[in-house]
Amino acid sequence: MKKEAFLYEKLGDKKVHCYLCAHQCKIAESKFGVCGVRQNIDGLLYTHVYGDVIVSNVDPIEKKPLYHFYPGSTSYSIATPGCNFRCGFCQNWRISQLRRNENTSQNTQEMMPDEVIQNAILNDCQSISYTYTEPTIFFEYAYDIAQRAKKKGLSNIFVTNGYISKEAVELIHPYLDATNVDLKSFRDEFYQKVCHGRLQPVLETIHLMKELGIWVEVTTLLIPGKNDSVEELTDIAAFLASEGRDIPWHVTRFHPDYEFLDIKPTSMKLLQKARDIGERQGLRHIYIGNNPSEVNNTNNTVCSQCHALLIKRSYMAVDENKIVDGKCPSCGAIVDGKF
Repeated sequence: MKKEAFLYEKLGDKKVHCYLCAHQCKIAESKFGVCGVRQNIDGLLYTHVYGDVIVSNVDPIEKKPLYHFYPGSTSYSIATPGCNFRCGFCQNWRISQLRRNENTSQNTQEMMPDEVIQNAILNDCQSISYTYTEPTIFFEYAYDIAQRAKKKGLSNIFVTNGYISKEAVELIHPYLDATNVDLKSFRDEFYQKVCHGRLQPVLETIHLMKELGIWVEVTTLLIPGKNDSVEELTDIAAFLASEGRDIPWHVTRFHPDYEFLDIKPTSMKLLQKARDIGERQGLRHIYIGNNPSEVNNTNNTVCSQCHALLIKRSYMAVDENKIVDGKCPSCGAIVDGKF
């Protein structure tokens, strides 16, 4: 449904300036922003996807992926159509690349905030995740849900590309408990060419969210030949360590999809190389994801002090959780995260 947008200002000649995300779109009358779902109508900016849910599921929190935020719990997960990126490797491209002018409403169902919260409670979920596409572009909807969900004792999670403005992060942060940010590369050329964005705003989002006390985990999809050099992986790991050695880093396996059909899946050797690099840079928790056939111990959580096994996982399920009151039962060290 159509609703007046947050975070914009009126300009002359019925133009508007949207400052919801880092694109900072200047939109002429009747035109859409980069996201394809926010439109200038007669000098006012409207979102067209408020309450227009294209997918909803009850997911394990580990699917987000979040491994240090109430592990073993479930999260009611929702998305609307659209995205402010154009990633050629997107695995959710069928819904993220839909635009309002493509008649997306025929693929969605209306679900108002109170219904989302009720569904989360009825399904015994501990949180609501705004995910699958990009939560920034359905910010007004997510914000209204998050405010009400917090009052019901539910946590709120953004699974995001991080291309969100400082103003938007500061607006929602009292209600946002955790996030997984996709750090897709550490090269601005990659962001410009492949994602149609820039690197620096994503780095600034990670810094700001950490500063505001939001629990942050980061995912990097390793695409062979694109973002997998030793130098780039070292740069990513060093940046994350500078923001906080407690940030869990999920290095995940690429599978050919969308416009990247001619690239082979990521090898286990490359994933392990990234993990080793992260450890050398001082990150305490590095996980290998999207590779269910070779999980081994790459998804387990161990104590950063005594290296005792704390959480044993099999792909997206918690088989055993030994953490007691947020501490390692063997040495008493505080475990990074929310438990």
